[in-house]
Amino acid sequence: MGIRTIKEAEKKTYRRDQELTRTVMNIIDDVRTHGEAALISYAEKFDHIKIPGVKVDSSAITNAYKQIPEETVKHISFAAGRIRDFAKKQLDCIKPLHYTSDIPGVELGHRLVPVERCGCYIPSGRYPLPSTALMSVAVAKVAGVKYVAACSPPVAGHGAIHPAVLVAMDIAGADEIFCMGGAQAIAAYAYGAGAVSKMDLIVGPGNRFVTEAKRQVLGDVGIDSLAGPSEVLIIADGSANPVHIAIDLLAQAEHDPNAKPILISIDQGIIDRSLKELERLLKDLPTREVAIQSWTDNGAVFFADSIDDAIAFSNEIAPEHLEVQVEPGIERDVADKLLHYGSLFVGHYAPVAFGDFVSGTNHTLPTMSTARYSNGVWVGTFIKVPFHQFVSREGCKRLSIPAMHFAETEGLYAHRDSVRLRVEETE
Repeated sequence: MGIRTIKEAEKKTYRRDQELTRTVMNIIDDVRTHGEAALISYAEKFDHIKIPGVKVDSSAITNAYKQIPEETVKHISFAAGRIRDFAKKQLDCIKPLHYTSDIPGVELGHRLVPVERCGCYIPSGRYPLPSTALMSVAVAKVAGVKYVAACSPPVAGHGAIHPAVLVAMDIAGADEIFCMGGAQAIAAYAYGAGAVSKMDLIVGPGNRFVTEAKRQVLGDVGIDSLAGPSEVLIIADGSANPVHIAIDLLAQAEHDPNAKPILISIDQGIIDRSLKELERLLKDLPTREVAIQSWTDNGAVFFADSIDDAIAFSNEIAPEHLEVQVEPGIERDVADKLLHYGSLFVGHYAPVAFGDFVSGTNHTLPTMSTARYSNGVWVGTFIKVPFHQFVSREGCKRLSIPAMHFAETEGLYAHRDSVRLRVEETE
């Protein structure tokens, strides 16, 4: 693979340490022991806000609509519609199965059964994230989940969930909303805490405390994935616009100091001009402090000898977001060869921002190369596919000999006799 490094990432962006593990374990134990009282206490300790309880009532939701511009409500509704539409199209691709086997008396199949209770986690940071509420809650409801809870931490200046996030939760169709965040919210979803009932599944991204909590409760409750820092990889040839490349790298960098923006190009001139544009655009970027740290610590640039080398490099990294900025005549061929990514953005006019907000695909995606074996949140995340079989007397007899042989081979004699006794009844 002909790859030359122009700029390397200087720091490892995610570390799991013993102190983090212990801290989260203690928080989970506290919530399991003290329930909602622990959640209220942690809101004051970590969020510096006193709340009377974690459940958000309907009057607070109604008031939230009055606190944000009508245009914001309009665009949240638009995005919700796009996300629901894509989820419905995905749902149409999943079908129940039932067929008669080539062995008489044996019918096999599967059903599509939504989980009954899902808890959606919507993180909070420097800015509100109403888009994340839509990506989880709306898709869960399209999947047919009977009860969908949504939670987010209280934010300064509001003393509660940010009104834009609250409106998005409501438009998405949340059945109940809770003001809570961090590892303690994950614990409440996993085990129940006062007004918060135990969930079957938890979805949604969060910081390293949320991620570690999801890791620790896995098994007691289902989770979507263990999210790491956000990533973008841009594949570019000589046709790419250096301004587009630069701003797309910065759009990823402004997420978080640990975000990973990566460029690989087969054109050295494009690399040079893109880096110059990046420095120029940084000067006036309101989020430049975060973006500078992310780019300095984690940004990476590579030169590839060929587009095939760039494709192989990308497939090895398996980035969360993958942009293809190449000649329109080859972009679909390049896209077809790309196998491992969370979400793909093809064309000079396809920034990650569309997938983050309004195109309809989900933005809760696999990171840290886990796209080599997993995918992002989708309608199927919320649906189980349990199997079934109908076996008649004739079918039992026809399956009996190989089944009993397997049972004896594995030393499972009650298994063998569960077949044998039935066969003997038919003789």
